[in-house]
This record gives sequence, C-alpha cells and structure tokens, in this order.
Amino acid sequence: MILETSWEVCNKMGGIYTVLSSRADVMTQRHPNQVCFIGPLLADEGVALPLDFIPGDIPELHGWLKDVLPSLGLSVRTGHWGIAGEPPVLLVDFKPLWQEKGALYFELWKAYALESDKGYGDYDESSLFAIAAARLMESIAAWRSEERTIAIFNEWQTAMGLLYLRQHAPQVHTLFITHATTVGRSIAGNDKELYTYMDAYDGDQMARELGVEAKHQVEKLAAHEATVFATVSKLTAREAKQLLGREPVVLPNGFHVGTSPLTAPMLSKRKKARQLLGEVASRLYGKTIDPKQAFFISLGGRYEYRNKGIDLFIESLHHFAESYQGERDVVAFLLVPAWQAGPRADLQYLLSHPQEVQETPLQYPMLSHWLYNTEHDRAVCHIRHRGLDQADSRVKVIFVPCYLNGLDGLLDLSYYDLLVGMDLTIYPSYYEPWGYTPLESIRYGVPTITTTLAGFGLWADEEQTTKPFASAPHRPVHVVERTDTNIPETIETISSLIARQLSLSPDEQKEQRKKAYELARCADWKLFYRHYEAAYEQMN
Repeated sequence: MILETSWEVCNKMGGIYTVLSSRADVMTQRHPNQVCFIGPLLADEGVALPLDFIPGDIPELHGWLKDVLPSLGLSVRTGHWGIAGEPPVLLVDFKPLWQEKGALYFELWKAYALESDKGYGDYDESSLFAIAAARLMESIAAWRSEERTIAIFNEWQTAMGLLYLRQHAPQVHTLFITHATTVGRSIAGNDKELYTYMDAYDGDQMARELGVEAKHQVEKLAAHEATVFATVSKLTAREAKQLLGREPVVLPNGFHVGTSPLTAPMLSKRKKARQLLGEVASRLYGKTIDPKQAFFISLGGRYEYRNKGIDLFIESLHHFAESYQGERDVVAFLLVPAWQAGPRADLQYLLSHPQEVQETPLQYPMLSHWLYNTEHDRAVCHIRHRGLDQADSRVKVIFVPCYLNGLDGLLDLSYYDLLVGMDLTIYPSYYEPWGYTPLESIRYGVPTITTTLAGFGLWADEEQTTKPFASAPHRPVHVVERTDTNIPETIETISSLIARQLSLSPDEQKEQRKKAYELARCADWKLFYRHYEAAYEQMN
C-alpha cells in the first residue's frame, strides 16, 4: 500500500497541492485500492471541513478504522479528496501531541542528535503533524503486515514523521521528496547569489547563518534516512546534493492534461475570460479596452518578489513600454495573493452598472482589490514608480492580490478560468525548482516565457529540440537565460519576446497555441508517473 503525507493534502497553499492533486488520478488507476493520503485536520470542532474533502468511509481500511484506530488516541476524519480519482484521505488532528512534544523531541534527539529546540515559527506544528501521520502509517503497515507498505513524505514539514517511522517501523519503505531545499530557498530569498557560489556553499553553515538550522537539519536527516531520496528537477538535484549531502533521484512534476484548449467549450471559456478582463481594465483605467483587440499578459504564483521574478516582470514591461509604438492595448495582470482587504466597492458598482458613464480612471487603477498596506506594498510602489498605472499609456498593469478560487467577490473565476484568456504568460523566476505555472499555461494553450533557473524551463528547452517542436516556427515556451548577474540582458530579452508575440498573425497564434498544448501533453502524469514506479522498484 502507498501512504502519502503532506501539509497540503486537502489544504491548498502552494505548488505541492498541485503536485499531489494532479498526480492522484494516475496513482489510483495504477494502484487500485492501494493508495491513501494523510493530511492535517485544521478545522476545530464545529468548523467546516475543507471544501475539497468529502467525508465518508474508506472500504479498504474499514477493518483498521473499526478495530485499530480507536486505540491510537488520535482523532481522524475519513473520506475522499474531491479531485480527479477521489483518493481516500485521512485528516488527522495532531493537537493532542503538543502534550508529548518534549518526549517526542527527546526521543529523536537521542536517535539523531536532532536539535528541535532551535526550531521556531511553523516548525513545531509541522513536526507534530508529521509524527501523527507517521503513527497512522505505522499502524496501517502493521495491520497489513503481509503486504509491502511504501510511505511518501513531502518537504521538510513531514521530515520528522519519516524519522519517527524509521525508529518505530523500519520495515516500511520510505520516499522523501524535497521540492525545494530549506537552505536554497533561504539563500535566494535573502538576495544572495545561489548559483554562482553553489559548489562552495556548506548547507550546515548557511543554515546557521540564515537562522533555519532546525528545518535544515530535519530535512537533511530525512534525505539520508529515506529508502529513496528524490527531488523534482535536475536543477534542484544539484542543489540538494550540495546542501543536503545526498544525490537524489529526479521525479519531475507532471500535470493532469485535459481537453484541448482549441475545443468549442474551451474557446467559450477563453471568450468569457477575455470579456471580463477587458471590462475590469476598462473600468479601472476609465478607458475602453476592447478584449478582441487587447493583448493580455499575466504572471501568477506566490508573492516572492525576487524568487518568482515579479521584479523582472515589472521591469520588462517598463522596458517594453518605452519603445512600444503599436495601437493595441497591452494589459498585464499580476495574479499574486497579497494582504488584500476585499474587493473594491467602486469597481464592483461600475461592473454591475455597464451603462454608467465614466470619464476618469479610478484611484489606484492598478488594483482590483484593496490592500491593507497599499501605500507600502512593494508591487504597487514598483508599478507606480515605472509609470505602468497611466491611463493614457498603451501598456498597463493590474495587480489582482487575491486568491483566485472563484469566490473573490469581483472576478469570481478560478485561476485556470482566467488563465485561459491570456495571450502570453511571463514567469522570469530566479528560484523555481520545477515551475508549475508555465506548465499550467501551456496546458491551456497560452505561450509562456520562463527562465533557465526553472526546472520546467530546462525540461521544456530540451523537449523542444525534439520532433515535432524542433521544426515549429514559434516555440510555445521561451526559455530565457538567467544568471546571478545578467538581469539587464534578461529584461531586454523578455521585452523583445513580448514584441515578437504581438507581431504574430492569428494563424501563427493558433498554431503556437496548438503546439503549446502538445508540449503540455508530454508532461502528463500518465507519462511522468513512470519515474515514481522506478523509485518504488529501487526499494526492492
């Protein structure tokens, strides 16, 4: 049986949620009645459970749930994950383990010299959840004693669970996946040069310098104790080997690739998205922006200014705007959740009253939702500084600082339902172990720009040298060379690529969109899951 745990099971926070939720369908098909995910129960008594959690029984674990679970002293909600494949899920309440924290940490200190006293922030919460998940795994493995059990742990948040399981159930095979190393992310997030000095960095020393000792230590221990240690790209494999001291296998992130974006239903979604984007832009800037003629660009992801390349996104648009002489409106949407205070009432009113005459732009026309810290928000300040909030300019930026789940009170469309309306996406990331956002983009037929510092970018660059992509006149994925020191060149290249995309004819755009979807299909989990199966074989 395959038991997989992550802080993001039924808890949508970042890219790992996408990894697991998109992979689950293939997993349940390849291993019928042999897969179960374990996530944190974060809802208190009387509080609604996650929207993507479907309460119910798990037939393949019915005997364990009835006869064994009550003796563990852990409260567990059973059901299924409301995603493709609907895999079984156990949501475990780890709060009772706070009373055992001292004893649990002492046990792992004796076994591994793990200095949990240096942990802070989310260290304790993550670690106690991980141990709770490991206890469930230990119990299920013992109950199914005649069958092989594989336990998968994702990221440092679950690393302590792997160590606990190694002590209490060493017969269980373990797979530890680091999606980004703690130290690597910290180096990049602190504006240090990660890649220039990669081969000289000492992971332990940098962890002390950056104040992430406990997280790094538990991550490093899990990497060494796991039966198989893995990461998501060749780029991060180099990082993991240097900073954690063990060379991982590479398990690239796939995606659940559905129907072609050129089908009638998808084209209808695209039309709807573009109409809404045009209406929002028109009302914010007090100027009619025709969605049939406008050129829509977006960047989506977490609010990591340098790591996700938000700084280069704005700078590239500024560089492009300085020389742009065209007649088409270019509207760039920054789809990044921030400290938002709710949808703008003035914009809501105008959108609901299409006949209302408007003669001037709204205050802060670059914002769809209010922020608690508008005057000090980094993106707002950057956009204003570069003059990308001017109504009389053909190039404008709109910051959408909310989580796009279809319930934001203004756009009320999901991220994917907006993404399909774009003409181009730009993800000039500095630190991107894989990079789901450009993969999601091409799945919806939207050409994208990414960098050589993204795992997906390196994969796409290599894949596009093969048939039928090598002969395509316009690549669906533009991979820009990015280093620690070539920022001006990167900005100039991205600016020129925007101009190139604008110059394509409708027929050329259609062919490029078709190639984008075909490339995305090469990264379907139906193809990529073989890497996991190979990892399982290594455990024999």
